[in-house]
Amino acid sequence: MKKKILVFPCGSEVALEIHRSMKFSTHFELVGGSSVDDHGKFVFENYIADIPFHHEGCFIPRMKEIIEEHSVDAIFPAMDAVANTLKQYESELGCRVIGSDASTTELCSSKIKTYTKLHGRIPCPSWTTEVMQIENYPVFVKPDVGYGSRGVFFAENEDSLKTFLAKHNETKFLFCEYLPGDEYTIDCFSNFNGELLFNGPRKRARVSNGISVNTIEEKAHRGTFDSLAKVINESFKPRGAWFFQVKESANGELKLLEVAARLGGSSSYFRAKGVNFALLSAFDAFDIPVEVLVNDYGVELDRALSSKYKLDISYDTAYIDFDDCVIINNSVNPDLIRFIFQARNKGILIVLITRHARNIKQSLESFRLANIFDDIIHIVDKQPKSNFINSKSAIFIDDSHAERTDVSKVHGIPVFSPDMIEMLS
Repeated sequence: MKKKILVFPCGSEVALEIHRSMKFSTHFELVGGSSVDDHGKFVFENYIADIPFHHEGCFIPRMKEIIEEHSVDAIFPAMDAVANTLKQYESELGCRVIGSDASTTELCSSKIKTYTKLHGRIPCPSWTTEVMQIENYPVFVKPDVGYGSRGVFFAENEDSLKTFLAKHNETKFLFCEYLPGDEYTIDCFSNFNGELLFNGPRKRARVSNGISVNTIEEKAHRGTFDSLAKVINESFKPRGAWFFQVKESANGELKLLEVAARLGGSSSYFRAKGVNFALLSAFDAFDIPVEVLVNDYGVELDRALSSKYKLDISYDTAYIDFDDCVIINNSVNPDLIRFIFQARNKGILIVLITRHARNIKQSLESFRLANIFDDIIHIVDKQPKSNFINSKSAIFIDDSHAERTDVSKVHGIPVFSPDMIEMLS
């Protein structure tokens, strides 16, 4: 039987990578949960809404109810603070929490604790929590508890720092040495025996809102990255996927920014080479031995916003045109083929309706599409396509504006052009 995994909160970038990594697994079934309706409800087929925030008193009691009601075998935390909370109550929850233990997640949640733990073992930026102890400007201001670039500030001088702090006087900050050089993320995986099975460095070539949106593998400094990963693994004893980030100082020395007891949002870079951090972590959480296989080729990852749609329609039949729809520029339209099979999986009837000038069956065979339609309507005269549509619970997909307009007027059903296919799949 598949193990049921609750991903929470399921709308974070980490959660979306967990979904992409595990959605085809034959060993695990994913359930998404969130405290607020966000992108997760568009992605996770099984979705639980209105879960209390992790810092609320009713959070753990509600999670225990969800675990029992949905037969959850493990929770996959998709945010640092959530992992910290869940790990503290893991024994009370009665199910596994995927990732490092409570002491490690707590250590990673604080930069002060992280830098103190690693002092003298690996290079860290010079830092202080007292404004009066700052010796040189500019300084980089970062909250003690936080991740990425959230809440950070670049203070050029004492006046700009005081202005910033006056607006954020409730947050505990570190004032760190400014590191002007290149920044790197090292994605790692450690098993339940404490063995570091993988570490892969990548350069954060372009960053947006704290997320690396363009990243490539870093070949230089490889020996240094290996050494740093081993020291952190020995000191923190992480389990499953984790990562650390370093940045070059003015003299080119690599210094630690943070350690995180979770997979990175852009760790999909190494998934493109065969290292599936989420799946490895899930197996490891159930004490199942794993090994890491890495393909030897180059990758460049570039990320941008993507969209998901939920249309308020239901239908039992899809009528689809052939020329400039199924086939565009003498090539099969992969987006439309994807939709066809998704619809078939839901029991929707797929009907090809076309004015194709040649033998349609031969054309379908030439494109290896001979058997994907439940019915074929080949119109050889000038009758409108609306004459052949006999289902009122249907949609119509055609590149012709005139055909779509006619079908819409005659039957009142939703009509779609090829560029709208992504809204259906």
